[in-house]
Amino acid sequence: MPPAKKRPRAYDLSRTRTAVLAQFAHVRAAVRALTPGQLSGPSGLGEWTVRDLAAHVTTVLERISGELERPEPSGGTPQLTLLEWPASTAGQAEGIADDARALAAARPRLDALYEETAERFARLVDDVPGERLVTTRAGTMRLGDFLVTRTVELVVHSDDLHRATGLDVPYDRQALAACTRLLADALADKAPGGSVEVRVPPFAVVQCIGGPKHTRGTPPNVVETDPLTWLRLATGRTRWVEAVEDALVSASGERADLAPLLPLTG
Repeated sequence: MPPAKKRPRAYDLSRTRTAVLAQFAHVRAAVRALTPGQLSGPSGLGEWTVRDLAAHVTTVLERISGELERPEPSGGTPQLTLLEWPASTAGQAEGIADDARALAAARPRLDALYEETAERFARLVDDVPGERLVTTRAGTMRLGDFLVTRTVELVVHSDDLHRATGLDVPYDRQALAACTRLLADALADKAPGGSVEVRVPPFAVVQCIGGPKHTRGTPPNVVETDPLTWLRLATGRTRWVEAVEDALVSASGERADLAPLLPLTG
């Protein structure tokens, strides 16, 4: 019998909404400080420039704002759950890249774009129930769930911006926590079981991978890393072998190899 999957983690709608706006504000402040030379430089994400990346970040919120201006999708039942979202991003990169380049060309005044995006999002999302359905690229989702995915996009792209430019982009604690927990839970959902314990202090501890289940004492198979390394692993920014070799990941036990399961996103 396959291992039973655990009940999905609950997220507070108000706290998630606040975290999304806070992290967006951190990115906006960083983008405002970029020079023209930095904006035209490589982002480290395919052919995107830093300007393309910065423009794309505004669509993270705009995806929700645009949906809330449209009628709610019919059906009443979401087509995509929160834990299914990471894997659903596979195959979307080309369309997203084209949209980002077009937006960057159409809206060269990035700070004005960020201001409009934040104001529109804050106005439209206020007091909307988390059960409200919105359409995503992969199907309909609950608004509350889709908001959690926005923390992943914002935190990961904050890290992308830092690595591309050297600017320090602060991380809102709640946004970083939600992002870390979602991707840890997605791993446990992808490989259910209890033979390996994955620790990402201070935000997440999950058990995964079928096999002998740990019940007490020190688990025989343990993986531990910090939140940013975990996000890079889960999204393919860093390879498992490299993270282990660089001592960014501690992996003990014969089953503590997550390489076959990573990345979690497309």
